[in-house]
Amino acid sequence: MGAEVIVIGAGIAGCSAALHLAEAGLSTMVIEKGEISSEASGVNMGGLGGVGWGNSPGLQEHLTMGSLNIFKRLQNELGHDLEFRQSGSFTAIHDEAQYTYAKDRVLESQNNGFEMELLSPYEAKALEPELSLHMLGYVYSRFRGQADPLKTTRAFGQAALNAGAKIQTNTEVSSIKRNGGVWTLGTSEGDYEADVVVVAAGAWCRDLGRMVGVEIPVEPVVGQMWSTEPLPPRIFGTIGSFESSFHWSEALLVQEDSPPELTHLGNERVTRHLYGRQRRSGEIIFGGDRRDVGFDKTIEDSGIDVNKGHATEILPMLMDFPITKTWSGLMPFSMDGHPIIGKLPNNENLFVVTGLASSGFGRGPGAGMLIADAVARSESNAVLLESDPARFQSTVSYEGRTGSVA
Repeated sequence: MGAEVIVIGAGIAGCSAALHLAEAGLSTMVIEKGEISSEASGVNMGGLGGVGWGNSPGLQEHLTMGSLNIFKRLQNELGHDLEFRQSGSFTAIHDEAQYTYAKDRVLESQNNGFEMELLSPYEAKALEPELSLHMLGYVYSRFRGQADPLKTTRAFGQAALNAGAKIQTNTEVSSIKRNGGVWTLGTSEGDYEADVVVVAAGAWCRDLGRMVGVEIPVEPVVGQMWSTEPLPPRIFGTIGSFESSFHWSEALLVQEDSPPELTHLGNERVTRHLYGRQRRSGEIIFGGDRRDVGFDKTIEDSGIDVNKGHATEILPMLMDFPITKTWSGLMPFSMDGHPIIGKLPNNENLFVVTGLASSGFGRGPGAGMLIADAVARSESNAVLLESDPARFQSTVSYEGRTGSVA
């Protein structure tokens, strides 16, 4: 059993890779230990998009704006209901220090050809009526959007199937070996063979890399969310806060051996982070905490309360509505904060796509397309130099010789 290309992982990046590989004419199979969208791709906020292509598009633009175009294609051209809409986003500014930082960010972005606007509270409230007038301002990004994460990831899976790919669920990979120019994957359902393997297993990529002797420096970071009961439409864009961005601009790491941009050092909170929206079904959902606690997805109730309070500062109407549901998921954070997309060192025809952190839903489709393009053409887009896994190799000397270890 097998295919020309096997993709390990049926999250949004893996399913996008399978779709684009199948459309390129390669026989493609996805192997997933659970169900399609059973991990982070199905339980996130559902925010997506960027701030434009800019004057000199790099990896971030290909991931954000490229993904935005794929969302549009999947819903408008291929006919899948993703609950997608390009709704725009509002990021709240709470104090003078944040305002100065946000103003500089907006001016720099505009000078580089990106589309961001700094709005007064009155201007923002005219577009998003529930926003608080007590904020110092809001940054508006019209290219940002939203979609239902579970529907969307399953739609990517169905689109891949429609294009000719196969998806094998409830099948866990236990070994990856190279034999005579062919990759053999040992799984709970037997062995599978492929010429090319793409590892797209999110927070679990490190374990899979170790099967071939490669260290993929990605950590599972737990995020948690909450929702209200269904309400009539009252919030139209996606909502965020500049508090965490400002904090991370001054203190990127909580400690030297942690991934960047966390909200906690152990049990101690160092900043608040926020994102949310209102679903088509009416629930208002928010989240934001980022805790480095391994694969433990236990809900931290105090973090939910802090997040609800943060959201209520920006949307006072939330004061009247209790939390009815909470959930959590694991996000793949790389140790340097940048995506890991490309060929794994010292392994022929073995690729990886991971490290998309908390924006995997919004950047995963573009990441899948880029890795599929690299496989299909045997040549990577130049922007993937920014995400090359080889950057984590270290050079060591032994017995007078120099070598590399991943």
